[in-house]
Amino acid sequence: MNSEIAIVGGGAAGFFCAAILAESIPAESITLFERADNVLQKVKISGGGRCNVTHTSTEPKELVKSYPRGTKELLGPFYTFDTSNTIGWFESKGVNLKTEADGRMFPETDSSQTIIDCLWKATVNKGVKLKTRCGVNSFEKRGETWVLQTEKGEHKANVLLIATGSSLQFWNILVNATAHTLVSPVPSLFTFTCKSNLLQNLSGVAVQKAEVKISDTKFLAEGPVLVTHWGLSGPAILRLSAWAARWLNEQNYKFTIEINWKPGWNKNQAFDWLVLYKKQHPKKKLVTLTDLGLPGRFWQNLVLHAVGNEERVFADLPNTVLQQLALAITCTKLDINGKNTFKDEFVTAGGIALSEVDFKTFQSKLMPGLFFAGEVLNIDAITGGYNFQAAWTGGYMAAQGILSQLAKL
Repeated sequence: MNSEIAIVGGGAAGFFCAAILAESIPAESITLFERADNVLQKVKISGGGRCNVTHTSTEPKELVKSYPRGTKELLGPFYTFDTSNTIGWFESKGVNLKTEADGRMFPETDSSQTIIDCLWKATVNKGVKLKTRCGVNSFEKRGETWVLQTEKGEHKANVLLIATGSSLQFWNILVNATAHTLVSPVPSLFTFTCKSNLLQNLSGVAVQKAEVKISDTKFLAEGPVLVTHWGLSGPAILRLSAWAARWLNEQNYKFTIEINWKPGWNKNQAFDWLVLYKKQHPKKKLVTLTDLGLPGRFWQNLVLHAVGNEERVFADLPNTVLQQLALAITCTKLDINGKNTFKDEFVTAGGIALSEVDFKTFQSKLMPGLFFAGEVLNIDAITGGYNFQAAWTGGYMAAQGILSQLAKL
């Protein structure tokens, strides 16, 4: 078996593929190329430096629902290598994961360095050759051999894996070297900029459960909403940004959202609840209401935003005011005028067109011996460990495909 393998990209997908390969073939036959000084940088900063490795969701049909792009294509691969396989693989290397209340999984050490060290031991320490500060400037296939022109000279391989993430620089190289189609990139997973008075002086306040909808569209997400000094963040906002990534780009990130602060209620249900509350607590001040489960400071701002500075007790509130409050609770409309990248955990929607990849092997349908894994593909997910899971699954599937390809040589 001729097994010279080149992997371009020193991120999660590239390293994981190398680690899986190194379990079956001589590690010395695998070379990882990385343009930057350091590798696994997204792993390092993920989850605030803790690394959100994966998610507890294990049923493939449910798992794929977290991928705005790649839903159909990942179903089969997840039946082969899902989150339970990821957990098992890391545990086999001595890395135990823990589950948080929202299903996200992190190393028990709460340090991304644990994951980095694990991947390093499974690759470089076993003999995988790592070349940093060694970008691939071009590549071509000559007969059955891939020839790479790198910053440190020419390199030849029998099989080539591209795992460069959303690098626009390498995407241009891909276009020049192959017949593949690239779906133009747009940002995904970002927060919303909003200047509404409702949010004034509320930075850091979170509503634990809300439903956020983009007006006049079908885009909808549910979960915690966090007020920031620039607008809105939190899981619900980030999920919405992922699902609507391309539409929002077309709108130049100027749009209107509708937020239901009590998911499951409509305006009439909220009104009926307020009427009943008025009967039961006629002497209670409106601004001191806590029974809705909303943060006190947020509720005060919502009252001010909806009906003005209301210091009256419930007994003095006419039904017209209760109707305004019911609408504010179930359908607060806010104008969004821009976006902000979510910390350093940026994700891009776009990449190699999925119709051009065989997802049984992650091999190119256009060029045998060429494989893809990770965000270089037009696959992305909401937050919660799903993007890394796509990288682990893609790396594993590509490794199996590469082994099968090498067996034919």
